[in-house]
Amino acid sequence: MMAAAPDHATQEITAVRRADGESRSLAASLPRLVLEARRIAATVIHGLHGRRRAGHGESFWQYRRFVSGEPSQNVDWRRSARDDHLYVREQEWEAAHTIWLWPDRSLSMAFASKGVRDSKLERALIVTFALAELLVSGGERVGVPGLMNPTSSRSVIDKMAQAMLHDGANRDSLPPAFVPSALSEVIVLGDFWSPMSEIKTMLAGLSSAGAHGALVQVNDPAEETFPYSGRVEFVEPESGSVITAGRAQTWAEDYVARVAAHRDEIRSETGKLGWLFSTHTTDRSAAELLLFLHAGMAVNRAAGGSMVKVGRSA
Repeated sequence: MMAAAPDHATQEITAVRRADGESRSLAASLPRLVLEARRIAATVIHGLHGRRRAGHGESFWQYRRFVSGEPSQNVDWRRSARDDHLYVREQEWEAAHTIWLWPDRSLSMAFASKGVRDSKLERALIVTFALAELLVSGGERVGVPGLMNPTSSRSVIDKMAQAMLHDGANRDSLPPAFVPSALSEVIVLGDFWSPMSEIKTMLAGLSSAGAHGALVQVNDPAEETFPYSGRVEFVEPESGSVITAGRAQTWAEDYVARVAAHRDEIRSETGKLGWLFSTHTTDRSAAELLLFLHAGMAVNRAAGGSMVKVGRSA
């Protein structure tokens, strides 16, 4: 039986208490997350060969197609005269990538089942921080949509952590609307339990200018197997709604099927756009996911296209 919906005052009090607890928990755990992120980054940075480093703009990098809206003085008319298209002559510093990293910090990400060390939020932050450090070490610029402008600062983890701690905006489940440039890559880590219509809208906006990237669904092991039985109350953390199951074990088969169908829809949408979709559970190694993402981005740059298509990461 569905529990009676709490009144508005009760919902507001609950939301304030949850937000307070989440912010205190995040502030307390950030030093550990930062240290672990740096440790993980250090274990994989050696032996990974970065791409050609950005220079001072004096060395030729490549020709690329002229994009409508660019200043006409960017056109290389000598190269363009040999073809039916307009081309721009890029120098090395102009080809540096901007990578946008966005970890989902909504209330649903605070979940962690018994016996699992990291919550979904902690795992997403650990991987985001570590990936940022790796990318900056390789000469890239890293930003967080709606929170931090792209930077190549060596203290990128500290900047990201401080920006998150002082962020007073709502903790939405999907990135804010913005249009990254065609040379950008976007990595979104979250649980992606949002309605499919919202995910489609997000992808359409992020890819509208030609940017590529990856969606990584970070889940707790319990969200994969639904290990519940007997009478169980399930609380939706963001709305506060409650559903009571009399015999929870009878829901498992339908639950697993619906999760699989939802992922198939996400995979289909990302595939159409040349994006990567993968899953990661918090009982697996954070370093494994970090290596997976870093390797995929390296292949992307070498191929000059979308991120490498591989299956489940971890």
